[in-house]
Amino acid sequence: MAVVLFLCLSTTFFLFLCFLSSIRSYKKNMAENSEREPITIKRLLKRGNITLKALLLKKKKNSRQAVKLEAQLSLAGVPMKAEEFKVFQWFSVIISGGILYILANEFFLLAAGAVIGFFLPRLWLKQKQRKRIKQFNALLPGMLNSIIGSLKAGFSFLQSLQMVAEESGSPIKEEVQYVLKSLQYGTSMEDSLIQWKERMPSEDLSLLVEAILIQRQVGGNLAYLLEKIVDTNRERNKLENQIKTLTAQGRLSGLIISFLPIGLGAVIYVMNPDYIGTLFSHPIGQAMLIAGAAGQVIGFLFIRKITTIEV
Repeated sequence: MAVVLFLCLSTTFFLFLCFLSSIRSYKKNMAENSEREPITIKRLLKRGNITLKALLLKKKKNSRQAVKLEAQLSLAGVPMKAEEFKVFQWFSVIISGGILYILANEFFLLAAGAVIGFFLPRLWLKQKQRKRIKQFNALLPGMLNSIIGSLKAGFSFLQSLQMVAEESGSPIKEEVQYVLKSLQYGTSMEDSLIQWKERMPSEDLSLLVEAILIQRQVGGNLAYLLEKIVDTNRERNKLENQIKTLTAQGRLSGLIISFLPIGLGAVIYVMNPDYIGTLFSHPIGQAMLIAGAAGQVIGFLFIRKITTIEV
């Protein structure tokens, strides 16, 4: 109930500020127009031309950002438009900031919650993208085996893609359908594959597309080439799993070292709040908290960098 009341009050206050701003700008324009020269048709046309150009440039910039955001949403498999995601992002800002302000009744926590709420949907979108790319890489060998079987049976590469789109599951199905739709719109096979590689940032797919493009230029047995790519991907995945196993202890140590101070501080706060409360109230304690948090983040990033090995 308190959160709903806060959202209603904040929305009303925002609309009131917009109303005051519009009245102030109207009075300012009236005062400026009374002091300036008389308005002529030539002056109005010139001002309208400048305003139209500015609006077109702004609309073009916003459309590029919207197209980029829609591509990210499509890559993550989120059935949402760019405008809907922006509205969801601003709702996250209001809700997270309002919750922290209601719980702590501190203005700086309201600003911190608003910043957190602004970046949370982006982090969620990045996580969805990484998960979908991982699923795509896991299902890619099965897709290649289906294409190899179709090629050996006498089908063309396009017919093999159509069979994969009908038989495979997500996300292979959506990605192959994207290529087929691009071909239906008149795009060549080479350009469609290049667009597919740019759309899906997967190293396995990049290797596959480059091999197919080279084969279409110089010729050769495509089925044999795809079999070699499947073997390469399997060996590469096997090596990645071995590296993850060998670096598991270091990654776990990094997580424990990073979250141990937070957990220990929470336990001390539950046992004796007055003892640890000085850190949050005294300026020296606040500076120590900021320095400790920065050190924890830097240490976590260093450990993550050491334990991350590119294959």
